[in-house]
Amino acid sequence: MNRYSPGGKLPSSRALVERYRVSPVTVSRALAQLAAEGLVVTRPGSGAFRAQPRTDVTAIGDTSWQEVTLSAEAADELVPRSVDANGVLVTLAAPPTGVIEFNGGYLHPSLQPERAMAAALARAGRRPGAWGRPPVDGLPELRAWFAREIGGTVTAAEVLVTAGGQSALTTALRALAPPGAPVLVESPTYPGMLAIARASGLRPVPVPADADGVRTELLEAAFRATGARLFVCQPLFQNPTGAALAADRRDEVVRIARAAGAFVIEDDFARRLAHEDAGPLPRPLAADDSDGVVVHVCSLTKSTSPSLRVGALAARGPVLERLRSIQVVDSFFVPRPLQEAALELVGSPAWSRHLRTVAAELKNRRDALAAALRRGTPALALPRVPSGGHHLWVRLPDGADEAALVAGALRAGVAVAPGRPYFSAEPPAGHLRLSFAGVAGPAEITEGVRRLQIACTEILRPGSFPS
Repeated sequence: MNRYSPGGKLPSSRALVERYRVSPVTVSRALAQLAAEGLVVTRPGSGAFRAQPRTDVTAIGDTSWQEVTLSAEAADELVPRSVDANGVLVTLAAPPTGVIEFNGGYLHPSLQPERAMAAALARAGRRPGAWGRPPVDGLPELRAWFAREIGGTVTAAEVLVTAGGQSALTTALRALAPPGAPVLVESPTYPGMLAIARASGLRPVPVPADADGVRTELLEAAFRATGARLFVCQPLFQNPTGAALAADRRDEVVRIARAAGAFVIEDDFARRLAHEDAGPLPRPLAADDSDGVVVHVCSLTKSTSPSLRVGALAARGPVLERLRSIQVVDSFFVPRPLQEAALELVGSPAWSRHLRTVAAELKNRRDALAAALRRGTPALALPRVPSGGHHLWVRLPDGADEAALVAGALRAGVAVAPGRPYFSAEPPAGHLRLSFAGVAGPAEITEGVRRLQIACTEILRPGSFPS
């Protein structure tokens, strides 16, 4: 930029393409970035010019007063609303260049149906009225599709289209529990849900789970002890353990909640991430619930792209109106072009092909990661290899320093998710969550485990933790 004087005109886009042998798209993006940084000014019909240097100096304000105000606000609350997004950010933030991403929460770009989504968005944009205001509950055709996916007697009238699963969980938690109330959660569980609960002033109460899902005898005892009116669970391929709720516990969970006069939020986030060897999947709890106990949450995001933020809430009875009211106040509606694109995508032949491809590829990556861990990091226990989802949950040796291992892994060039944020109380041991969906393939998985092994050798060396 220094070769051009302030106010001087830059070469045309065509000249830049020829000079640097790059595509017009690259030049366009570069100019847009420079304009966003205030270095370039674009004038339609005239071209791009170097911006005049800024001479104004922004005064540094004093924001220290906010500490007093925010602290005073918390003092009056029964349960202070704390917003700790670290457990979520670790799966959203892109790692530094060259670092292998075992901490991701979404499909690798090579697994996303990019061409099918682009075609769906193009078709959707040409639909009459595609850019108009949609119904606040969502497009009727999309609500009907979600209802069919849930199954049972769920109807389109009982479905609300949401801006992804996280938005649906936020609406459900706010609708079903007042500030200060206890909410029963699986232990361990999804940190994003814990963050929502705490930000809403709720008190997460952990209920231990095992290989067959939440322990129903402890769930019943927790309802009695706390008076809670809400239980949040992931019955299928639970995050982070990968467990599926056993058949004999499914009806029991709903029965226990019904007897307590409580709701069950069913977060069915991983149904479209079933692996090739998963076999027939159990129906959602909501499909077999005629009494309106279960509030169902699902999304297209995990199985497509982090930017296709389209999901659904399904509920039966008076609670549906409360859910609708909160969603309308919060966000009005999900943008119509996004809903139209989602409808085009799931209605195309490419959708079933995509799900089959994802099922096969996730199984291959899962098997590659499990084999590499058993071979290269025997100190890490792998209690379960799930048949769905996008990660493995590993246990550290007793007394191992989880934070030190996470930091050591990053130094070695692999990003992993710590286990601590998945527990609402003190964890019984250190854990790591390792995603196999956000990597390029088996070769990168093998290299990632090799780097993790370096960290394990450094951090988990004999004598570094109690036996």
